[in-house]
Amino acid sequence: MNKYEKKPFYLSNEDIKWVENRYNEMSLEEKIGQLFCLVVYGYDENYFSYIINNLKIGSLMFRPMPKNELIKSVSYLQNNSKLPLLISANIESGGCGIIEGGTKLQSPLGIAATNDSDYAGILGEVCGLEGAACGVNWDFAPIVDIDKNFRNPITNTRTFGSDEYRVAIFSSKFINKLQNQGVAACAKHFPGDGVDERDQHLVTSVNDLSCEEWDDSYGKVFDECIDHGVKSIMVGHISLPNYSKKLNPNLLDEDILPASLSYEITTTLLKDKLGFNGLVVTDATAMAGMNIALPRNLLVPTAIAAGSDIFLFTKNMDEDFRYMREGIENGTITKERLKDAVMNVLAFKASLSLHKKKKDELCPNEKNINKIVACQKHKDYEKLCADKSITIIKEEAGILPISTNKYKSVLVYDISGGANSVGYGADACACDRFIKKLNDKGYFVEKFTPYRGMEGLMVSYEEFTKKYDLIIYIANLATKSNQTVVRIEWSNPMGANVPIYMNRVPTVFISLENPYHLLDVPRVKTYINTYSSSDIVLDSLIQKLEGKSKFCGMSPVDAFCGKWDTKL
Repeated sequence: MNKYEKKPFYLSNEDIKWVENRYNEMSLEEKIGQLFCLVVYGYDENYFSYIINNLKIGSLMFRPMPKNELIKSVSYLQNNSKLPLLISANIESGGCGIIEGGTKLQSPLGIAATNDSDYAGILGEVCGLEGAACGVNWDFAPIVDIDKNFRNPITNTRTFGSDEYRVAIFSSKFINKLQNQGVAACAKHFPGDGVDERDQHLVTSVNDLSCEEWDDSYGKVFDECIDHGVKSIMVGHISLPNYSKKLNPNLLDEDILPASLSYEITTTLLKDKLGFNGLVVTDATAMAGMNIALPRNLLVPTAIAAGSDIFLFTKNMDEDFRYMREGIENGTITKERLKDAVMNVLAFKASLSLHKKKKDELCPNEKNINKIVACQKHKDYEKLCADKSITIIKEEAGILPISTNKYKSVLVYDISGGANSVGYGADACACDRFIKKLNDKGYFVEKFTPYRGMEGLMVSYEEFTKKYDLIIYIANLATKSNQTVVRIEWSNPMGANVPIYMNRVPTVFISLENPYHLLDVPRVKTYINTYSSSDIVLDSLIQKLEGKSKFCGMSPVDAFCGKWDTKL
């Protein structure tokens, strides 16, 4: 039985014949082009012409852009490519991952907080429908990492939580619904992020679980995804040292490579042991976690030799394409591995029926986008997800609900700004939007401004506590790449905005984007996680604060961060 007849591609004899014929017709340059996925930030005809005609590119990953620019870009690329292109995007929370104005349903952690895996299916459906309408046929989602370490600066709200069972079930529901819309899923980041507290954008991170621990956690998650037919898996710049040494006992510690460069992890573990028969793509290859391991001229072909089929992005296009060719010519990539990788890419395209579609069927059109993207049904889903996910972690009796009669004067502390204010989903203006919504409801709201003065010259405690009836903290610090921590940095002088008045003034701490802020405000008695900062989430939050809606969410992670004082 031909391997492409099996899960997850299920190709017919006719499809397999197309794959084989296309491979046999290809020049070496065309084969190399299929090994790369480049990035698109906006419409650039000179760039498009070069990568199509000179580099013979096979895949492209789009960053979010305006509708007209998106339509024009995808259409130019598909219409001018000899073979149908894979068009991918990070559509993790809704169509916002590909198009400006697309639906942002909820973060994956917010979806998990509903405690109902059907919402993961809804997320997959919305991502698939809006992605397909925009010309996307490959989604770099779901994120199947397990948020085992609350200090990890990347996983956080992008995961379905810290419990492997929940992650497996929610990921599988997402995959099924997404792929039902004709968009391939990509489970990431093998062998699993969330154990280390370091960012693989900056360093080769480490999943240091024992082989048995990995089998019982990440192994089960990837098993479940593979069983449910996920068409592709992204390998991260994450080392798995215990498995590397088990699979290759001769390895020295200094020779252990990140999964993206490791034959033991990508081929022996993922393909042979777990039986994955789909497409393998590296994570972004400009990340330091990959480049620290080997010189660039070696790592480019090594990634393919190790078992990946597509090399994601480049540091320098012409140079990386040259390195790939040199790796083929010097035997780093064998003829057999080259054929296997390129045919996997072609089979992946055939499994999506791209080879059977006319050019105009591969391209988005404005009418379809207007009908599907951010449609009323998806907006209703967004409201539902917000309502079901917002979680009250701690509640002091008698503080909620709030009202204009109960609390006439409200002080709001804005915990945002600086490098961490805008991440994968944070909006630096979220606090101001929240304040406006309260003002529109008749509250008198003042935004805190740090006072001047050190010891002996600070604001009067008595005057301060008599001035306000309620204090609300809005923390809006989201995880993002190329950072090391996501922690509250208090204002000067001497932590001027630290919650020191909560024993006198009713205080509510609300974290919009990060579920772990109790670590820095352990004795706050009323604490809420929303997992997102959209207007719909803020509207739902205020409904709950005023007692017009119940708090329904259940935390998918340990919001107490394993500390005893956070539960006080």
